[in-house]
Amino acid sequence: MSLNPRITQWQGRVVWLVGASSGIGEATARALHAAGARVVVSARSAEPLTRFSAAHPGSIALPLDVTDRADVARATQTVLDQTGRIDLVMYCAGHYRPMRATAFDLDDALRHQQVNVTGALYLLDAVLPVLQRQGHGHLSLVASVAGYRGLPQSLAYGPTKAALQNLADTLYIDLHDTGIGVSVVNPGFVATPLTAQNQFAMPALLTPDQAAQAILKGWARGAFEIHFPRRFTWWLKLMRHLPDTLYFALVRRATGL
Repeated sequence: MSLNPRITQWQGRVVWLVGASSGIGEATARALHAAGARVVVSARSAEPLTRFSAAHPGSIALPLDVTDRADVARATQTVLDQTGRIDLVMYCAGHYRPMRATAFDLDDALRHQQVNVTGALYLLDAVLPVLQRQGHGHLSLVASVAGYRGLPQSLAYGPTKAALQNLADTLYIDLHDTGIGVSVVNPGFVATPLTAQNQFAMPALLTPDQAAQAILKGWARGAFEIHFPRRFTWWLKLMRHLPDTLYFALVRRATGL
């Protein structure tokens, strides 16, 4: 049973991807443009956005800093001025640095919160009134399987992704009867500039293009949670339900930490 309106036709739809300068966001923007959507790409760095818009006629490059509330509000108005509406907005901006409690870095932990969570809240503050006036649209938050339960090296990153998952749950409950769809994307390992920092073998590693196709298929199914690759993510979903003693023992055995 689909939990959201299925999105199978993209021709003419306005899609805004916040965090689209590389990785999953950029690949999803490419896939949507190929499907006929009018794509708006945003990120802090203007240069990759300009390259994208030059290579994808009809798309819009809109630089913004997700940690600046006024900048997010300004960008939202710019999208409306140039397109007239927002059919789907995906928050895929993210910050990641491996961190353990034995080398805790408060400044970097707060940076994770500012980019991964506070930026999403700034975007919600700007776009929720728009979507409610329209009476339709879709919100999609990119979280991570790292938010399912605690994992080594994820002291700063994991809690922010768990917050996004909880946020998406509540948004769905509150918005389901308004005509606004909500989804949360929980990728496993995807080869991006962020995961390139990992110093360990990443099981079931996907390309950004594979991740983008999984996301579009999830929207086409009307899914709430879109997780991939399933051969990896189902194991992690199962581990969430293990007793604590067994969970921690398995994590230590699997990671050697």
